[in-house]
Amino acid sequence: MQPIMMAIDQYGHTYHGLTHPRKDLCERLGVSHVEKTYVDSSTGPKHIGYTIGGLWLTVYQVTEWIGGQL
Repeated sequence: MQPIMMAIDQYGHTYHGLTHPRKDLCERLGVSHVEKTYVDSSTGPKHIGYTIGGLWLTVYQVTEWIGGQL
């Protein structure tokens, strides 16, 4: 089963149900050009999302949470 992803832009808008984040976001936003967004980490640059037009989108994997403590 392929993981389900979601994205949040810098304005707090959410994009749910992404199975192929880049492709799905391009279709929803009506664009064809995407740049990857990276952050520096202790192990080197890490891909965290995309820049599409004027939007900075961070992508997250959605997982089920079954009660208990965080």
